[in-house]
Amino acid sequence: MTPAGRILAEEIRNSGPIPFSRFMETALYHPQYGYYRPARDPFGREGDFYTAEQVQPVFGILIRDYVRRLKQELGAGEFRVAELGAGREEMAPHLAEFGYQGVDIGRGSLPSGLRGLIFANEFFDALPVDVYVKRQEGFRQMRVALGSHGESFVWVESERAPAEVEEYLARFGGAAEEGDWREAGFQALRWMDRIASCLDEGYLLAIDYGYTSREAVRFPRGTLMSYRRHTAMEDVLEEPGERDITAHVNLTAVAARAEERGLRIERFETLAQTLLRAGEADRFAAALEAGDEVSRLRRRLQLKTLLYGMGETFRTLVARKAGLK
Repeated sequence: MTPAGRILAEEIRNSGPIPFSRFMETALYHPQYGYYRPARDPFGREGDFYTAEQVQPVFGILIRDYVRRLKQELGAGEFRVAELGAGREEMAPHLAEFGYQGVDIGRGSLPSGLRGLIFANEFFDALPVDVYVKRQEGFRQMRVALGSHGESFVWVESERAPAEVEEYLARFGGAAEEGDWREAGFQALRWMDRIASCLDEGYLLAIDYGYTSREAVRFPRGTLMSYRRHTAMEDVLEEPGERDITAHVNLTAVAARAEERGLRIERFETLAQTLLRAGEADRFAAALEAGDEVSRLRRRLQLKTLLYGMGETFRTLVARKAGLK
């Protein structure tokens, strides 16, 4: 059992089965043994996954141009960019002109009084979620327990979901049938509260694996996945602390919370549509024609992958908060 697994096992022995959000929190963010611990590098060729800017450097160029456009729309005045879940800060060189600041979960704080943009690239999908199963009388929580020999983790069905969860799933969970699993992402909503609080005027630009409430029916077993060495696996309870764990983002829920906190949803589209918007005419030309012939060819191939690969599986949410008059 992994070190994070031993910590979780001890907690279960002492307190009984735990919510999946607790399991995911420890597996990912335990300061010594979590997947995102400071001493571990999960990114790149030797890690477990790539982000868009690591796979396709032209992504950074196009996002920079898109942010320039948002800055122009906002008007004259200060414009700063803070990135949530910044990791190794690959976007820093592209966004340095905006006074870029990287913010990691648990190891940094959001700036206050920000006028500019909050950039959240593959941030919300790494936030812990709770898991529920649909039964005739309503939803019941799925918790994590120890297996029969105490050396592995298993799912167990637990108590009836509280009213707050039933309301969330009725509003955002889509049509669920008996036995369907649904995730409730309350941490994403709390982060949306923090974003709205720190942003005086400007934008949220969120890019993530996501779905709308109507699309939830496509995932009868939920959207949880784990990753190791660039291989996706459905068993998210194995090797806690040594695998990445993600859940697709319920963007309908995040957008609704943003509106409840005073932001206006300006765009909700695929990443490909956003990049095409960023790369209109001279913008695409500038991104693609710099450098020698080999560099130009490489960027064209990168752009093709972005638009027709990642660009169709990622969604973009742009929300704006107006300043006080």
